[in-house]
Amino acid sequence: MDAIAEEAIRDPVAPGRTRAVPPDAPVCVEFRDVEAGYDRPVVGPMSLRIHAGEIITLWGANGAGKTTLLNAVGGAARVFRGSIERSASVRISHQHQNPLPIRGIPLSGRELLALTGADPDSLPPVLAPLMRRRLSDLSGGQLQLLQVWACLLAPVDLVLLDEPTNNVDQAGVAHLVTAFQTARKGRAVLLISHDRRFVEAVSDRIVEVVRR
Repeated sequence: MDAIAEEAIRDPVAPGRTRAVPPDAPVCVEFRDVEAGYDRPVVGPMSLRIHAGEIITLWGANGAGKTTLLNAVGGAARVFRGSIERSASVRISHQHQNPLPIRGIPLSGRELLALTGADPDSLPPVLAPLMRRRLSDLSGGQLQLLQVWACLLAPVDLVLLDEPTNNVDQAGVAHLVTAFQTARKGRAVLLISHDRRFVEAVSDRIVEVVRR
């Protein structure tokens, strides 16, 4: 059973032009007929190549297995059949859907970015004051923005993002769209989102994951 379908996304800045990855862009990660899950397969088979500089969104109904695919890349889910091919030197950052467990941990925004190696100077001015505050004192939206920023602009080759716009207001989403244009230089992004407007603004491709 074919478990995916792909849809080209039009560039909102230049209507009618489909963004394309340069033909010589290296393959960052490749799914080869992957069936993944935990106790048993819950998603797949799936084949997909992700190139450096490419932003791909996994789209589909809740329970279709999108998060499982991200976890399989990161090693937190089991690949039952097929394979996920990536170089041993590929560096990965992973923003999970659930918030960081920060209760009782005296960690500031600046320290969070330092853990991933993200440059605090890349933050928009509106987020700069968060650098001095403890993460436990931030709102859900503020914490989410910092989590995504810490992963998105870390010195890595592949960024995995699970619902990056959760709890983020419209202004924050606009900042993320801008950050994605910076992040695409030299790294690939594989993300999950149910925010169609956001997906169309940042994605080169949408890959629909179909429930088994």
